[in-house]
Amino acid sequence: MIRVLLADDQALIRAGFRVLLEAAGDVAVVGEAVNGAQAVYLARAERADVVLMDIRMPEVDGLEATRRIAADDDLAGVKVVILTTFESDEYVYQALRAGASGFLVKDTEPEDLIRAVRVVARGEALLSPSVTRRLITSLATAPQRAPSVLNPSLSRLTEREREVMSLVAEGLSNEEIAGRLFLSPLTTKTHVSRIMTKLDARDRAQLVVIAYESGLVVPGSATSPG
Repeated sequence: MIRVLLADDQALIRAGFRVLLEAAGDVAVVGEAVNGAQAVYLARAERADVVLMDIRMPEVDGLEATRRIAADDDLAGVKVVILTTFESDEYVYQALRAGASGFLVKDTEPEDLIRAVRVVARGEALLSPSVTRRLITSLATAPQRAPSVLNPSLSRLTEREREVMSLVAEGLSNEEIAGRLFLSPLTTKTHVSRIMTKLDARDRAQLVVIAYESGLVVPGSATSPG
């Protein structure tokens, strides 16, 4: 059973999400928070697997709450999905940097909401190729984010692992990466797991951010899958 925490200051939204999620059969809503501070507290108290986190909440907002969860070793297994009515590039980038595993707009379809919870509960990132290229690439082109030198932490990666990480940064799935590099999906999954371990990344979302901010991928140089 996937344990989900709802963090939103709107009671109607929380109630709607609760009904949808609990109808899935493999999801249990273990708590509801009205602000970010309460979300962090309940994530720990209820041992949530996934937090559906609104951005705009009183006192402590969702981005700050996500940062606190990501920085807490006791909450290492908690995955955050940012919920917003604002499909803003900057919000998405801030959420990923804060440690979120992905994002959803609040008017997402019920089946997409349930799928999102299952995806992040498995430790994967909720990032489509189009979102990755359009949002992360465009934001990484900002002058203040342009890396001057290749991050030394990448020296721990093999050449093959760098190739795989570059394709993760394009938003490709394991199956798509396997096809591009003529590998099996299982081998690709192993490479991604090793990369996350070497770079101490929580999930694929963090790998995307690291790839651009470290200089492994230069914005605008990635090619879209054919």
